[in-house]
Amino acid sequence: MGWNKITIQTLTSAEDMISYELTELGAAGVEVEDHVPLTEEEMKVMYVDLLPDEIAPDDGTAKIHCYFEEDENLEDITWKIQEMLHRLSGFMDIGEGTISFDKTQEEDWVNNWKKFFKPIRLDDQIIIKPTWEELDHSDEDAIVVEIDPGTAFGTGSHETTKLCVEGMKPYIKEDTKILDIGCGSGILSIIGLKLGASHAVLTDIDPNAINASKENFEVNHISEEQYEIYQGNVLDDEAFVKSLGEKCYPLVAANILADVLLPLIEIADRFLTEDGVFVLSGIIDTKEKEISEKLEAYGFEILDIRRMKDWVSITAGKRK
Repeated sequence: MGWNKITIQTLTSAEDMISYELTELGAAGVEVEDHVPLTEEEMKVMYVDLLPDEIAPDDGTAKIHCYFEEDENLEDITWKIQEMLHRLSGFMDIGEGTISFDKTQEEDWVNNWKKFFKPIRLDDQIIIKPTWEELDHSDEDAIVVEIDPGTAFGTGSHETTKLCVEGMKPYIKEDTKILDIGCGSGILSIIGLKLGASHAVLTDIDPNAINASKENFEVNHISEEQYEIYQGNVLDDEAFVKSLGEKCYPLVAANILADVLLPLIEIADRFLTEDGVFVLSGIIDTKEKEISEKLEAYGFEILDIRRMKDWVSITAGKRK
């Protein structure tokens, strides 16, 4: 299979946001090329021991390569990317913001990127590793989550995932039932079950997410009795909402864009038990105030706010 490769010239300060937006536009893969040196902490959690001898000095610029299937409408994709860049440029510096095009074959990148994906320590307890990597004996006591992201979903290393897991951990008990809205690769639910939750229900509007989640549950040897995965849209399908069950989830997690979280806040209470918590992530910092105000308007009390780089995650409970 061939792919359209689109490259955006931008700045390192904008690469996280643009990468996230490209994924939302349906990019099958996103690759960032910059000259930002790894910190000592990053080298430790990414298990990196050696770096290339010659690294160009960091000039603040970055190239973001994204991939779309060759049979997709390139003109339509280009227009969407240009619109996205124009929107982002209204509140952040994106540098040149120019776009160039190329063609590539699947074997050129779907497999080659694997050499750069190494085990990642999410925190002092959890390690995320690709299925083809091995861990050393010092990590035998860790909770290991195996992910084969393929071409559609991330690895769990993004700030939004880390923040969401931080928000979930204090509320996971033996009898916790999780509702994971917009599950993607299924990583939040997999981590939740490995931390001791009793059951997880996952939803996503993308059929690829459903397949990816099922594959990742299997890879992590999680029993089918512990989870359910459904394709559907909780925002516009009342029957689907009712089918998931009401007032029965002590923990609802959603790591999605703020523009999707806003209408989700309006119905989240329908899923939560009386003492349940709603963990929201995927919030760019410029949307934090709007999300917080909407939560309060719909009867939620903000319990915790976590921040990492430009991203924010909020834990909320129903106001007593």
